[in-house]
Amino acid sequence: MPAVQRSEFLLALNQVAHERGVDVEVVLETVKNAILAAYKKDHSGIDIKDYTATLDKNTGEARILHNSKDLTPPGFGRIAAQTARQVILQKIREKEKEAIIADYRLRIGTIVNGMVLRFAGPNVIVDIGKTEAVMPQPEQIPNEKYRLNQRLAVYIVEIKEGLRGNEIIVSRASPELLAGLFKREVPEISKGSVTIKGIAREPGIRSKIAVYSNQQGIDPVGTCVGQKGVRVQSVIQEFNGLEKIDIIQWSEPPKDYITHALSPAKNIRVDLDSDKSDKKEAHVFVAEDQLSLAIGKDGQNVRLASKLTGYRIEIEGEETAKVDGQIDDTNKEKEDSKKTEEKTKKKVKEKKEKAAK
Repeated sequence: MPAVQRSEFLLALNQVAHERGVDVEVVLETVKNAILAAYKKDHSGIDIKDYTATLDKNTGEARILHNSKDLTPPGFGRIAAQTARQVILQKIREKEKEAIIADYRLRIGTIVNGMVLRFAGPNVIVDIGKTEAVMPQPEQIPNEKYRLNQRLAVYIVEIKEGLRGNEIIVSRASPELLAGLFKREVPEISKGSVTIKGIAREPGIRSKIAVYSNQQGIDPVGTCVGQKGVRVQSVIQEFNGLEKIDIIQWSEPPKDYITHALSPAKNIRVDLDSDKSDKKEAHVFVAEDQLSLAIGKDGQNVRLASKLTGYRIEIEGEETAKVDGQIDDTNKEKEDSKKTEEKTKKKVKEKKEKAAK
């Protein structure tokens, strides 16, 4: 039987094995199975288990044996050559895909730039360079509209087994995307002089990020905001201006941290019940004119502050706002004025009584 042409099989096989790192023996075994499958296709009704295929890796010659009897049909060499080529190409694709997946496994937890490639039902398929990634609906920003060829930054969440093998899952809704964008925009964060202590995020609506620095002379909040707000605005623009971002100072005392987390509300008094410290509950008192700011629209501000600090926060308004145990200056002035008026009236009365005597 004529051998498979060396240019199509042996030379190609050796070249692939050398350049792509494909195991020659694995490819040969796969080619044998593919040749048997091709033979069965032309000879329906046979039990393929009783048949074997041989493949000479030096000459590329393929034979079909049944009980040591050569049953190789005439012209089968061409079929074997085509089958071998298909198997080799398949192995190349599999090997390249494995290498790409292995590369992106090392990049889980990082940000990559991508482009919207197409839509697969509720999922968005994103081109991230060497391969495609899937952005499922839960990982999308709810009020963000995606369009074909749109460029956007995504966070690599994980690689999981899907219907078509391994799938790279990316996200626009993850708090880690926000952290990564600030790390990219703020050199002090990437260098470690400013630390992100916590993030509470409602994607596409509002986020709170707590930052801290233990180095003298560095204002962590001002550093993240940037001159004239240029740094935080760059992050906001990445979300097409949909998401408001509050940057607050992280503090170790829970009272201070909760006070900062409830910004932009001011004149806040925080009580922590020491008997229930394990439950992490905080009772917050704010002035009536600051109550709406502290709670936020639909309770958003207090909800994000609770997520950020880890405390269940109950807010109560009070007419006389007390901050750190101090009485409001206006009320104090009124009380002093009333006392002075009463003293004056008492002196006048005493003088009248003396004059009458």
